[in-house]
Amino acid sequence: MEILREITPLTQNDCYTIFTREKTDFDFPLHYHEEYELNMIINAGGAQRVVGDHIEEIGDLELVLVGPNLPHVWYTHHCKDKIIKETTLQFHKDMLDEKLLQRNQLSHIRNMFKLAQQGILFSNPTTYKIKQSIDALANTNGFDSFLNLLSILHDLSIARDKRILSSAPVTNNYNNFNSRRIEKLNIYLNKNYHKNVTLAEISKLVGMPEASTSRFIKMHTGRTFVENLNEIRLGYATRLLISTTQTIAEIAYSCGFNNVTYFNRIFKKAKNYTPKEFRDNYSENRVFI
Repeated sequence: MEILREITPLTQNDCYTIFTREKTDFDFPLHYHEEYELNMIINAGGAQRVVGDHIEEIGDLELVLVGPNLPHVWYTHHCKDKIIKETTLQFHKDMLDEKLLQRNQLSHIRNMFKLAQQGILFSNPTTYKIKQSIDALANTNGFDSFLNLLSILHDLSIARDKRILSSAPVTNNYNNFNSRRIEKLNIYLNKNYHKNVTLAEISKLVGMPEASTSRFIKMHTGRTFVENLNEIRLGYATRLLISTTQTIAEIAYSCGFNNVTYFNRIFKKAKNYTPKEFRDNYSENRVFI
């Protein structure tokens, strides 16, 4: 079965995004992404949850934390409810610096993040208790919203009756960004994605010949230079599709794509939706902080 690498709309300038959707079924394929995801699902009893190598039919209330690069999906399966409510919170895996996470006061959150590599299912009492805080998160902004997010993460980290889902952490060799050169490259691309960035330019940045740079990028990311650049551009494009009223052509050009047809084609390949379909389906009630 093919596993889709999802490009989320989170940019480097966002702490997190949260959105709520009401729907009649689950239509997104099995996927993974770089970000942590907290998913709360109401009225979907009989649906099927897949996280890593774990498969289970769910009840009417569901709260799951999924770690970076862990494949996951919810299928309609035996769910017969007419209106399913899904609230999804996504945040960067480096939102809290690694050194900060080593502090004693954050030990519970640190341990929870480790367990999230296998997926965590929270108990119904915990979900009922935290539901109001999650719902309210979409209505706050600025520093208060960040504090509220930390409070939610802390409450979840000390909650009892957590259940680990996947039998072992699922690793993905295509997402190794530990190299300082790769980190430097990605910082540069995130600042200049809207420009005509070339391999020659990148090679000079990392101090390597073009052929070596091309091989290096492929080895450490699993993608070519162009694929890596396009993925960053698509991340910003999805953000604009959701948060602005710009036309699809305007968004394509502003994100560095010089051909709208090409933009539509690679967007559809990456997200299983055309830009228009994505805007229609995923712009509802999404908030970026």
